[in-house]
Amino acid sequence: MPVAEQVLLRSVTMWLLLQSLLLLASCLRSATAFPKGCYPSEEEGLKTFRCSNARLTEVPRDIPNDTNKLYLDSNRIPFLPRDAFRDLPLLLELDLSHNAIASVESGAFRGLAEHLHSLDLSSNRLVSVSKDAFNNLKAKVNLSNNPWRCDCRLQELIRTVDLAAGSSGGIVCDSSVQEEHVGKAFLQVIADMDFCNVYKKTTDIAMLVTMFGWFAMVISYLVYYVRQNQEDARRHLEYLKSLPSKQRRSEESSTISTVV
Repeated sequence: MPVAEQVLLRSVTMWLLLQSLLLLASCLRSATAFPKGCYPSEEEGLKTFRCSNARLTEVPRDIPNDTNKLYLDSNRIPFLPRDAFRDLPLLLELDLSHNAIASVESGAFRGLAEHLHSLDLSSNRLVSVSKDAFNNLKAKVNLSNNPWRCDCRLQELIRTVDLAAGSSGGIVCDSSVQEEHVGKAFLQVIADMDFCNVYKKTTDIAMLVTMFGWFAMVISYLVYYVRQNQEDARRHLEYLKSLPSKQRRSEESSTISTVV
């Protein structure tokens, strides 16, 4: 074989070997970037990232930004911080069920409003969440099996989100302002009661009581002031009666004009 062909063959072989090594390194780097127990896959033509039962204590940061389905269920995540999913603009489904989530910061789902159509927050530790945490979110939301406190805040939240089909019965009052509501489905409770109107009425009553208190104080002061003046005038008149007649007359006329 001519020398030129040998050199060319060796060059091609080295180039292919180098490409293979680079590809292998890239694959290894991608694999090791994911938290233990997490892996990417493709399901029904959608790019999926699964971290189920991975013992996570926070939302992973190295999730591929072209992910369509994200499974973070059955972990130990305690809360969702602001912008937790902002780098996932193509996310369609998000499963956060069976965690320890007790707090959802406002803006936690920012960036997902455009495409997200399914959000599962069932079986967590949610007691109270601001409606602002779900601003502009159009996804079907599952909030069942959480220890909810039934009050105006929960009522506003339920009116804000679009509940997943069949999940409303699982939103049960674990605590409430009124004991008789505990253990009942929230939608059943608010069918007969408006928590927000009750709160407004209570606030209005408190304001009326406060205003009446101030009014009573002012009236009491005026009555006291008038009586005190009358008492002072009476004492002064008695004093004048004990004086000689001329001096008494001039003092009486002065006292009467002062009282008038």
